[in-house]
Amino acid sequence: MQFRSCHSPEEPLGIYPLVDRADKLKRLFEAGITTAQIRIKDLAGQRLEQELIQADTVAKSYQARLFINDYWKMALQLNSYGVHLGQEDVLDADLPAIHQAGIRLGVSTHTPAEIDSALTIQPSYLAIGPIFETQSKQLSYPTIGLKNLQHWVETLDVPVVAIGGIQRHNLKNVIQAGANGIAMINGLNQPGCTAMESVKNLIHIFDEAYQTRALSYV
Repeated sequence: MQFRSCHSPEEPLGIYPLVDRADKLKRLFEAGITTAQIRIKDLAGQRLEQELIQADTVAKSYQARLFINDYWKMALQLNSYGVHLGQEDVLDADLPAIHQAGIRLGVSTHTPAEIDSALTIQPSYLAIGPIFETQSKQLSYPTIGLKNLQHWVETLDVPVVAIGGIQRHNLKNVIQAGANGIAMINGLNQPGCTAMESVKNLIHIFDEAYQTRALSYV
């Protein structure tokens, strides 16, 4: 099976924030974000469902690409744009049902073996990382680095989302290495800027570097 595409050359995934609450999405979309992920680790039951419903509703009102992390059953129920799964979650998910519903699928990968395994299900994108050291979680895998990121981008036929330790100062280098999307958590916040200014600055850096990269291939 091959999952639906989630990008085009004119509309890359771009700056791809990972947030833990639905109320953060509206500000991001108003700043110009077109792709985001709702990643909730501290709620369950009705509170979790309400949060995911709100996130899905907000994203659809902005015609944005929202990926629900882990909770693929809720993604099916809501007919969400996409779902993002980790390595273990892929084994438990009903992939044919997700595919049949036309929901896009992103998969986390950290090693060549995980990349090879994920490619067998032909997801909409692969998240590869960590690219650099990160403060958002304790690392269980070695960093990928820019050289290996570029290798995978050039090797794979599926869009690559780079994740892990990406900040404003190294963002352009990651885009130049070929990433289609840049997953960010802590990197969204910049000293001396409002949240809105920070996100707009990151979008500007991405768009400029992406266009320059595209022209270099002409």
